[in-house]
Amino acid sequence: MTNAELLTRLQAVVSHHIGEPGTIHNLQRLTGGANRTTISFDADVRERRLELVVQLSAEVTDPVAGVTPEVNTVNQARLMIAAQRAGAPAPKVLAIIEPGDALGQGYIAERVAGETLGSRIIRDERFAAARKIMARQCGEILAAIHRIPPTDVPFLMSQDAAAHVAAHRRIVDHYAFRLPALELALRWAERNVPQRQRHTVVHGDFRTGNLITGEEGIRCVLDWELAQTGDPMQDLGWLCIRTWRFGGAAPVGGFGSRDDLYAAYEEASGYAIDRSHARFWEAFGNVKWAIDCLRLGTRGIEEASIERSAIGRRIEEPLWDFFNLIEGTI
Repeated sequence: MTNAELLTRLQAVVSHHIGEPGTIHNLQRLTGGANRTTISFDADVRERRLELVVQLSAEVTDPVAGVTPEVNTVNQARLMIAAQRAGAPAPKVLAIIEPGDALGQGYIAERVAGETLGSRIIRDERFAAARKIMARQCGEILAAIHRIPPTDVPFLMSQDAAAHVAAHRRIVDHYAFRLPALELALRWAERNVPQRQRHTVVHGDFRTGNLITGEEGIRCVLDWELAQTGDPMQDLGWLCIRTWRFGGAAPVGGFGSRDDLYAAYEEASGYAIDRSHARFWEAFGNVKWAIDCLRLGTRGIEEASIERSAIGRRIEEPLWDFFNLIEGTI
């Protein structure tokens, strides 16, 4: 689709679903990745100029699609609407694009200003005050996400901890990738799966980099495509893995303490956290990221993508973090 075609079709969608005249200004492609395209723009609607973003799906060939949770773009929009109702700061969806709109699958949402680059959030003096409260904010936001009624989002894949671990083993088996450290990590996970679990909506990729941040703290949570229903401690553990600290020393996203995260979550949710349970998910989060490096690196070779191939080379880093974590050295 040419830029001219995109502009014409997008204006028609805005005019039809949001309000006339729908005139588009400042169209700018933010990402054009293998999974989706994100475009920011302004639009004239009923004598107001709105700051908006459209996210469109891309056709992807993934040999292990469906093994682990992945939410299509339209259902992401429905999930974000449900998240807002539950009190979580998800993007405000204004329109879900329909087949007749000739734009493919996607949605239009209000654009939220702020920073997403983890290295800036962790180091920039502008965010010094925000860093002091962000761990508690994360606990409160996750409690809100976990309150979303699963009946409101019946399209989400359901995986308990054992099923989630087994799914990642199937991915490794598909690629026939035999790394002794990864095999040992998967066996540890299979033998240490938490036996007592709640079952809630889970964001699936809640971390630094997916949080729009301002000087006052977290403004919005992005990237809902890995959501599922499962063990909510998965979200708390994923936030704490070293990869998402972006060089920061603090264990929660590089900006805060586990004590603050857990205390805020317990207060907002009414559920006491078993730290060994959360620790399992932090450890297995490193294993998951190692497997994601395998997937992305393989796609990088197939697509001649230097960026994805470089991610594939990082597979040993999260495995190193996993072993240090289970041995109690970090």
